[in-house]
Amino acid sequence: MITTVTAEFRAALPTGGRLLGLDVGTKTIGTALCDAGWSFASPAPLVRRTKFTADKSILAAMLAPQSVKGVIVGLPLNLDGSDSPRTQSTRAFARNIADWDLPILLWDERWSTVAVERVMIEQDLSRAKRAERVDSLAAAHILQAAIDALVNV
Repeated sequence: MITTVTAEFRAALPTGGRLLGLDVGTKTIGTALCDAGWSFASPAPLVRRTKFTADKSILAAMLAPQSVKGVIVGLPLNLDGSDSPRTQSTRAFARNIADWDLPILLWDERWSTVAVERVMIEQDLSRAKRAERVDSLAAAHILQAAIDALVNV
């Protein structure tokens, strides 16, 4: 099941469980995990993109050891809320991982990278350190926003 509706996603996970957050880019996939009670999201290892099959295998290897029950995928909409070419690519990515048989929630991620960049600049991180961490921190930001909304459904 792939949805953009939090109530549908929440209904698919009545007892909670750990969630995997993904920030799907063209060169990397930022990952994050939350606790089973949906309180906090933390960055997880960054996946450097190669071929889709290899990327999917790396991500799938995270599922069982972390007891993942659902996936939140950041959806890069245009500022006006419309789809972009990247949005279509992300929707295709979600369709291609649907065979994991986990509920998938597509979550609006329009300002996630900007928010994370601001925090890292405030922390005076170098450009190199920001570049290395931004995607996984963006995934954690996306996941945190989603679980905050899911707790209140």
